Amino acid sequence: MRLDDGGLLAALHEGMFEQPLWHGFLEKLRTRSGAGYASLAFRPVDEERLVELYAGPPTPLHLDRLFNEKYVRDPLPYRRMREARVYTLDELLDPGDAVQQGYRAEFLEPLGITNMRSVRVTEPSGMDAWLSCAGGREVGSGVGAMLTALVPNLRIALRSFVAFEREKFRSSVNSEAFGRLNFGWLTLDAQCRIVDMTPHLEQLFQRSKLLRRGRYDRLTPASPAVDRELTALVKSFAADGEGRPRAINLSRDPLMDMLVRPFHDRSLSTQSVPVAIAYISGDRWSQADRCDQLVDLFGLSPSEARLAWAIAQGMSISEAAAELGLTVETARNYSKKIYAKTGARGQAELVRNILTSVLALA
Repeated sequence: MRLDDGGLLAALHEGMFEQPLWHGFLEKLRTRSGAGYASLAFRPVDEERLVELYAGPPTPLHLDRLFNEKYVRDPLPYRRMREARVYTLDELLDPGDAVQQGYRAEFLEPLGITNMRSVRVTEPSGMDAWLSCAGGREVGSGVGAMLTALVPNLRIALRSFVAFEREKFRSSVNSEAFGRLNFGWLTLDAQCRIVDMTPHLEQLFQRSKLLRRGRYDRLTPASPAVDRELTALVKSFAADGEGRPRAINLSRDPLMDMLVRPFHDRSLSTQSVPVAIAYISGDRWSQADRCDQLVDLFGLSPSEARLAWAIAQGMSISEAAAELGLTVETARNYSKKIYAKTGARGQAELVRNILTSVLALA
């Protein structure tokens, strides 16, 4: 039996990218087997929920209502099936089990299901899956042989699905962390076009206006001088593949910086070849916003908050005084009040208290 006739195997391996999952594969399996219904159910690792997918006619409303009111879930003993062995409906139904026999007479037979072939497949990480074809006389030993031949391919497809879902979860967690830190990265080709980037950077573009996605996906800084500097830098990386990473300040208030370096990793999944990677970091709030937050958080006066924020940026007392138009003596008096209100015993602890407070998550 050639399983790849009609694209059955291709549909199985592509099904993890479909919505609904494996819809095309189940439709092809139903057509190929001649069954009225084809279904794939799987239980994700360490979860009780069961994901059920099927192809076939919709269940009549009265039977759907009967199932939900009387059975809630399929009472057949799928968890007791041996892995990779194909079972018939008669093998799964216990003649002495009134619930199972009622399920057959009241639900399966009115659907036209008098025969079934079902196989259990276990993915190496622990995911259980059940592939079934159900219907009438057409669901015989030939369908069982087809399911047996599909077992190794289904196991591979499930392994790929588990790995794909795990990477999606990790990517989501990383993206959320980057977003909270207001940090991200993007890769650029030789024309400064964006090849790939962390998802939240699109929001950063809209919020800050310091960078934007320009025509043909080109990364375009708002400053013409920065645009020229970035363009020349990326061209130099494209020319020899080497070069010293360069830090570019995009804004002082709110603070936003970009570090650009050559990109040497090559991915087969992208059409354009990236030559540079840019790490973007910044503060989504202005200095005035941060001072207001310090007032709320520590009970500082506006003048004290401005001095505290200046110190947190690495300025000495004298530098901060000059920046804010204060005398050194006034700044020192303010600093004593700041230390008392924030619980800091010195400048280093003050900086730590401010930068590790909830302001870091704001």
